[in-house]
Amino acid sequence: MNNMSNRPRVMLLVDADNVSVDVIQQAFELVMQRHGAVHVRRAYCTPESALKHAKLFTGLSLRPMVNLSAGKNCTDIALAIDAIDLAMTERPDVAVIVSSDSDFAPLVVRLREKGCRVEGIGQTGKTGEDSTAVYDDFVDIAHRRSAPRTPAKRASARAPAVVAAAAPAPAPAARKRGTRKDGPSRGRVVEPAIAAAPPVPDGVQRILDAVPELRDGAKVELRVAAERLHAAKLLTRSGSSTRLFRQYAECFELTPERQPNKVRYHAPGAP
Repeated sequence: MNNMSNRPRVMLLVDADNVSVDVIQQAFELVMQRHGAVHVRRAYCTPESALKHAKLFTGLSLRPMVNLSAGKNCTDIALAIDAIDLAMTERPDVAVIVSSDSDFAPLVVRLREKGCRVEGIGQTGKTGEDSTAVYDDFVDIAHRRSAPRTPAKRASARAPAVVAAAAPAPAPAARKRGTRKDGPSRGRVVEPAIAAAPPVPDGVQRILDAVPELRDGAKVELRVAAERLHAAKLLTRSGSSTRLFRQYAECFELTPERQPNKVRYHAPGAP
């Protein structure tokens, strides 16, 4: 290792336009738990993202690397160039790339040739299978529904929500019709409480935002849905829309079953 304490020298490079702010915070906590320190911390993003997430970046000491976009992959290219420069000048033992994008596969191979262990962290529902195999280790982190708290100077010991988000609390049971038991019966009828509708999973909500036609229950061609999902960065260039919809099989129906070409949305709990 590169230092006296035998801790690995770690660099954390975040594709901040590709994963949610909550996943960035959880990824940072996970890296701190694994390695005890993060020596190089950079987040690659647009000027708008840098301003919007300045509080989080400051709290985690993530240095925003602002990119004036001139094309779809400008941020990815900026991250890759920096990664190679840092591998040569800072000599990290571990390089952690936080992104669900499969475009970084060549970078991972090159960093490994430079002597780095390369770990990846992606967002559940956005990472294609072809994005994970090239890394020495890859973890999917689920986006939590609640807003992330303001980070402290040291990472929390709380474990990040890796792979699966917490299950929603069960809806309260409906009360039965009947008379009161705590006094003489006066024939007053207690109306049953209306059971709360199951919440829409966060991943499903993002899909509906990207493909609003699905909200009305209409069947949408998979080709059209995939284009919308790619535009919203919910799918990588080589990601499968069919695989994404099947992650939420309770909400989306693919037809025909064997070779689907259309998708339809069913609200959670709907008959």
